[in-house]
Amino acid sequence: MAIDLYWGSGSAWCWRVLLALEHKGLAYNSHLLKFDLQEHQAPQMLAMNPRGKLPVLKDGDYVVFESVAILYYLDRKYPDPPIFGVTPEEAGVIMRVICEYQSYAEPSAMKIIDALLRRHEPRIGEDLAEAMHCVAGEARTIERRLTQGDWVVGERFSAVDMVIYPDIRLLLRALARPEAHELASRFLPLEVNYPALGRWLQRVAALPGHERTWPPHWQHANA
Repeated sequence: MAIDLYWGSGSAWCWRVLLALEHKGLAYNSHLLKFDLQEHQAPQMLAMNPRGKLPVLKDGDYVVFESVAILYYLDRKYPDPPIFGVTPEEAGVIMRVICEYQSYAEPSAMKIIDALLRRHEPRIGEDLAEAMHCVAGEARTIERRLTQGDWVVGERFSAVDMVIYPDIRLLLRALARPEAHELASRFLPLEVNYPALGRWLQRVAALPGHERTWPPHWQHANA
């Protein structure tokens, strides 16, 4: 039975699932929905996810939403190659690092991303400076992990890489905006402040199928 993925361009949560599908080499039907037209709130979408959020994955008659839940489902249903480790211990570390990232880094990263990429007139205030301070601290934790190996956990590209990678890409895009110059100086240049993180971004971008996960509206803007 076919896998159907309903997603939106530029959504970090959707990007995670695209990375997983491409990494596992799974065939899927791509349904790119337009956030500005509220297509993710259409009745047929609400029937699958009453919260009206993306991504939504439909595999035959089974529907799953919430990005990490989708990653976990895909790994249980299609275990080769594994993205939650090959031992219970490795799986526990991967899930723990995902939980740590979602608790301590992601809220601050999303505050910056939302302010700079989704507001017409972003305001750079103390709240964003505080969020940037938090992100920089958590990035140092990821940096330390990446000085010990190619991937955030273990010796393979895993679910935790898929969770963190889109957020970093979105953050870098947000910090490239002219009004974010002072904020960006707390994080950039990446090659100086977080060189292992920068090399990791390049490794992920070199993976087979990565180009198919890149947000379409970025490609159209030559970004």
